[in-house]
Amino acid sequence: MAGYVGILVSDPWLQNQFTQVELRSLKTHFTSMRRESGKLTVGDLASRMSRLKVVGENLSEQERADFIADLYPNLNDEVDFEFFLKVYLKLHAHASARTGSPAKNSSAFLKAATTTLLHTISESEKASYVAHINNYLAQDGFLNKYLPINPSSNDLFEIVKDGVLLCKLINVAVPGTIDERAINTKRLLNPWERNENHTLCLNSAKAIGCTVVNIGTQDFIEGRRHLVLGLISQIIKIQLLADLNLKKTPQLVELVDDSKDVEELMSLPPEKILLRWMNFQLKKSPYKKIISNFSTDVKDAEAYAHLLNVLAPEHSNPSTLTVKDPFQRAKLVLEHADRMGCKRYLTAKDIVDGSPNLNLAFVAHIFQHRNGLSTQTKQISFLETLPDDAQVSREERVFRFWINSLGNSTYIDNVFEDLRNGWILLETLDKVSPGIVNWKIANRPPIKLPFKKVENCNQVVKIGKQLKFSLVNIAGNDIVQGNKKLILAYLWQLMRYNILQLLKNLRFHSHGKEITDVDILRWANTKVSDSGSQSRMDSFKDKSLSDGIFFLELLSAVQPRSVNWSLVTKGVTDEQKKMNATYIISIARKLGCSIFLLPEDITEVNQKMILTLTASIMYWFLKQPVEEKPSATSDSENGSQVETISNSTTDDSASESSVE
Repeated sequence: MAGYVGILVSDPWLQNQFTQVELRSLKTHFTSMRRESGKLTVGDLASRMSRLKVVGENLSEQERADFIADLYPNLNDEVDFEFFLKVYLKLHAHASARTGSPAKNSSAFLKAATTTLLHTISESEKASYVAHINNYLAQDGFLNKYLPINPSSNDLFEIVKDGVLLCKLINVAVPGTIDERAINTKRLLNPWERNENHTLCLNSAKAIGCTVVNIGTQDFIEGRRHLVLGLISQIIKIQLLADLNLKKTPQLVELVDDSKDVEELMSLPPEKILLRWMNFQLKKSPYKKIISNFSTDVKDAEAYAHLLNVLAPEHSNPSTLTVKDPFQRAKLVLEHADRMGCKRYLTAKDIVDGSPNLNLAFVAHIFQHRNGLSTQTKQISFLETLPDDAQVSREERVFRFWINSLGNSTYIDNVFEDLRNGWILLETLDKVSPGIVNWKIANRPPIKLPFKKVENCNQVVKIGKQLKFSLVNIAGNDIVQGNKKLILAYLWQLMRYNILQLLKNLRFHSHGKEITDVDILRWANTKVSDSGSQSRMDSFKDKSLSDGIFFLELLSAVQPRSVNWSLVTKGVTDEQKKMNATYIISIARKLGCSIFLLPEDITEVNQKMILTLTASIMYWFLKQPVEEKPSATSDSENGSQVETISNSTTDDSASESSVE
């Protein structure tokens, strides 16, 4: 029999947004609303939703009505339960964006809102993003049939419906993120293949640092403009800011005076580094103001005029600094940029209107084209004294993107800096184990007093011990001080606990039995063995895993159509191993696994990342309804062996957040 969740909701994405308890509660509300008049229309929702927490408490009826009308103009359409849930998700996110956090004392049914994705984006921004896509994807063999896109039309929203463009754009932003062999690129895709592309896109977007909470594959298929453009803007921003770090551009050390400042610079988010670079260059000009944002501070275009004169004096126009009208000055600035060879993605009106996204993109393009920095041996030597631990850097990246994927109130750019006040760690703990945080004694940012940060971090350590983490000689102050080794150790245990709890909650007849690493190992070996393969892994650090063959066998076992074996290499050389590893990651994401590891983690057999990969595949498989599973063979409950289950078994207390 199909599970309770499956009976209520057929959309897999919606299933993942709620626990059974939440669905039952919302179903009760929905039934009550519909019973009042025999049916429920879109126009009824604004008034009827007043009784729902967060939505009813933080938005007036008129605000709800206006918001719903913008999204769904056909007010007389009848509402079914799934449509009701989608409207509730949008309204909840809108209410959370308005208040900055979920309503006090409310039972937050949903993950935190991604506010940047919920604003209607201007036609000017759409035109800018389309110009960017036309420029960077013009030579793509598959997309050249559709490009260039007309920026004044809505063609973009039609083209993204097959998922290919978004996958390709992610690879432009962070090359190699998606193995293009995994993208379905037939001219005519069936709904299943389109859904796979969108699933691959969303999981890959999370893996490069985008926040995609409350975005589902259906939003792309339906061409939801604000969500599509919101994701595209995040992807483009990641691309434009990619060089704003010391690894890519070591010349940035010119912005600081000593090694202590270099460490501070390394911890800054890219936007802050870009502002710092802009002010550094402006000091060489007569311009005396400090630029602190890419909106109001650049609206008069004076800072731009001086900046371009510093970077490319050979293309300057004397009248740019003498003209009185900001709009005319902005036009002259853009002409200067054109002469420099910078692609133009904004208009003079965008500058004087203070569009923060487009102005940020403009300055980032200038930096990429001509940063005006010169390598100085003395300053570069500072870099040589700083620790360069590739493993630490990779783990930091994994944990940072995982935490950001949960939809916390604040986006983090560096786990060693941004977690030091303890607040985001407490939010993450509450996502992983709802109700475990005592918010009455937590201190909300901004936190000026050091002991308040220590109080938060002490609770983080206390909860960790409660969850049976190994925290010998770790105190809250270690987190406040930014101890890298201890922070990474804590985050690894938190991520591991999260996936083990999710697996435990999916176990039918488990009676609360804990899942262990051995269970995951045994499950994977059993699945591969049952498929007729001789491959196996002795442990998560088994060096034979470096060729990737075992994981390709595992993916093929859980979904036979997922692996195209004609694309698999023998995994003998380093290059062949890397090709297999990139294919594994993309196939797993295409199925629905939300994973954050890199190909190197497979080829080098990083024990931690191998465990999360295996567990995520296992979690995806066990979530599938029995009738949809590719194999009729069920795993027997033998010792600690996990049995095949239906999606009816999600525990009522299942975490809303996940590694998957």
